[in-house]
Amino acid sequence: MKRKIIKIDGDLCNGCGLCAAACHEGVIEMLDGKAVLTREDYCDGLGDCLPACPTGAITFEEREVPAYDHAAVLAAKAAREQAAAPLPCGCPGSMSQSIHRQESAAPAAEAVPSQLRQWPVQIKLAPVNAPYLDGCHLLIAADCTAYAYGSFHQDFIRGKVTLIGCPKLDEGDYTEKLTAILAQNDVKSVTVARMTVPCCGGILRAVQNALAACGKDLPLQVAVIAPDGSLA
Repeated sequence: MKRKIIKIDGDLCNGCGLCAAACHEGVIEMLDGKAVLTREDYCDGLGDCLPACPTGAITFEEREVPAYDHAAVLAAKAAREQAAAPLPCGCPGSMSQSIHRQESAAPAAEAVPSQLRQWPVQIKLAPVNAPYLDGCHLLIAADCTAYAYGSFHQDFIRGKVTLIGCPKLDEGDYTEKLTAILAQNDVKSVTVARMTVPCCGGILRAVQNALAACGKDLPLQVAVIAPDGSLA
């Protein structure tokens, strides 16, 4: 049947996950850091997700799609609620899960050296004009990334100045501080390491806003890490 349904522009999506949190049907999921409409028959076409999107990536379109299956939506919602523990604040990033790994037999004496090049590392505490920022390659990482990714020091911190923060738990926005850092120092490149959880999109959004405001054309790389330590 022909009816109204949402359309998500992947080029405009910044991966913040706000639309997924706003979707009552649970039909929007974050895949590879982008919002994706996973079931057309679960989308009611009412567009509760539209006002939640900060980039205008979600619009309406009218096309041939399956009819809205309200009964299936209710059944899927009930199954999700039964399978998962209650989420604090309703945030998908707070969902409890166990990660099973095979224990390593590596001797305890094999210490891995730290690759951290400066202190402090918290975005809120870092001085804007620290000498180590001039000529640096800057890593801006969500707090949880270093705990989830086993080789974080070697693969991400090595050779970079590292700043960390949590867009969900920290007060305020990082955009103004990061804009000042990028504008007032000779930063060579920026790498963002974030988790797959939707709330973690805030740290990438702050970096993108800072890059747009600093007046410089700097290369940006983004790494998205899953809770099990894999790269999404």
